[in-house]
Amino acid sequence: MSFAELVEGANGVVWSIPLVGLCLLAGLYFTVRTRLVQVFGIPDMIKQLREGESSVDGTSSFQSLMMSLANRVGMGNIGGVATAIAFGGPGAVFWMWTVAFLGAATSFIECTLGQIYKEKDPDTGEYRGGPAYYFEKAYAHKARTLSLAYAVTFAIFTVFAMSFFLPGVQANGMSSALNSAWGIPTWATAIGIVIALAFIVIGGVKRIATFAAFVVPPMAILYILVALVVFFVNVDQIGHVFSEIFSGAFGAHAVYGAIIGQAVKWGVQRGIYSNEAGQGTGPHHAAAAEVSHPAKQGFVQAFAVYIDTLFVCTATAFIIISTDMYSVFEGETYLGPTLYEGSVGTDVEPGPGFVQAGLDSFVPGAGSGFVALALVFFAFTTMVAYYYMAEVNLAYLTRKIRNGVVRRGLIRALQALILVSVAYGATTTAGSAWGLGDIGVGTMAWLNILGILLLQIPALKALKDYRAQKKQGLDPQFDPRELGIEGADFWVARAEGRVAQGTPTGAERD
Repeated sequence: MSFAELVEGANGVVWSIPLVGLCLLAGLYFTVRTRLVQVFGIPDMIKQLREGESSVDGTSSFQSLMMSLANRVGMGNIGGVATAIAFGGPGAVFWMWTVAFLGAATSFIECTLGQIYKEKDPDTGEYRGGPAYYFEKAYAHKARTLSLAYAVTFAIFTVFAMSFFLPGVQANGMSSALNSAWGIPTWATAIGIVIALAFIVIGGVKRIATFAAFVVPPMAILYILVALVVFFVNVDQIGHVFSEIFSGAFGAHAVYGAIIGQAVKWGVQRGIYSNEAGQGTGPHHAAAAEVSHPAKQGFVQAFAVYIDTLFVCTATAFIIISTDMYSVFEGETYLGPTLYEGSVGTDVEPGPGFVQAGLDSFVPGAGSGFVALALVFFAFTTMVAYYYMAEVNLAYLTRKIRNGVVRRGLIRALQALILVSVAYGATTTAGSAWGLGDIGVGTMAWLNILGILLLQIPALKALKDYRAQKKQGLDPQFDPRELGIEGADFWVARAEGRVAQGTPTGAERD
């Protein structure tokens, strides 16, 4: 058995139907336990984005949201949606919406846990947190050895997936898009990526947050605006688009009814890949925020799932379906027979080509350039987010090392590793890197979802406490001692006045 076959087989085991089912059931369970937090918490989501604070040690809620979206909004929002439609029909879009709705509750739980168990980095003073931190801390008082082993396992998988395997693939997609659209040599793209990425990641979490807040909003808004142009030009297709989506989702469509199972499978899988709820990525960004109560950032990160899927992915779906620039294939390969041959032609491989063809139907030749530009921004911001998660987990693994020079040296080595990875990935074929990265991310999802199902109580206590204080007309403040939550050392120190509470940055004071 070749290495590529071994990777493909392992990937099939990790990203199997049980994982898909686990994500859906966990989302449904948390939706019930939180009493529809993803619906009734929308006003709190908006308010926190508008009024959230930052400090010299932490980012604002908005910056944390943008860091999270930098990771969530990627090539999957273009190619992933197209692939789901190609193999599951338009009905797959409905199931992407469904997994986003349920996933928002999961995201609330995991990101609230990320805030509860965060801590300060001993070298930079920045807030660090994520699954590794809450796996170790939540039950350290009951099962320290098991908690520590579980946390270390998660951190190791995350470091390797986010620093070595996945960044190179993103760089490859970025260089390929630029080469196809404008003939830019891959080596030139590699140099540009390395210089830009080095400048950002060496600046630490504050620079990463500033970059994300500056780039992500216009990136996503521009893409959605282009989709709105298509929407208004094709306004007569609105009814048709929604009819295709809903009839395909429930097997009522004359053509797609036979592949309802494929619609569910591809819609759920692509939705999970895209919005990442439950994978354990969001808590890393959530923990970096300066808030007075962990539930506040839980609301914000739940909203991130909506932005990713309900806005950006839906924009892609509307461009593809309203212009009829897609084909639906029978089976799971675009080389097989088709159930539906749209205007795009069966020679176009499912992925960004569907979106390019849709935009080209409006302005000939514009689709390739615009989609290439979108992929460049989506891929680059995702690489930045990958690095941040790798750094957080390396910091977790090395935080007990007393020698600060050694800790900082390992961070520099990590930065060098990701720069080498993107340079190599940009100038070579992706190979088995996607499969290896998917194994890493899939393993993270398994570990994280099973973990938060066991650790949910502190997050649910925090939500109940937040709602109780809001009902009294207070700005919620968090004290874990009053709720019987163990291991939240940062918040205990904050409640006792041993940690500065939301010291504003110079920009905010001005």
